[in-house]
Amino acid sequence: MNANELRDKTPDQLKEELSALKKEQFNLRFQKATGQAEDTSRMKAARRDAARVLTVLNEKAAQAAAE
Repeated sequence: MNANELRDKTPDQLKEELSALKKEQFNLRFQKATGQAEDTSRMKAARRDAARVLTVLNEKAAQAAAE
């Protein structure tokens, strides 16, 4: 997922994407705690993807406020 793909989405779609990423992070944390984590690099990727979504949401909010 890159920022250009996210910029094409609506704020509602971005919020849904953020919610899904937060759920994924939650599940990955439990997998790690119980020793069932198979792909440990996914934790970092999910965290960064969530940060990208938040960045694009903030950009859209600032853009809407400037108009």
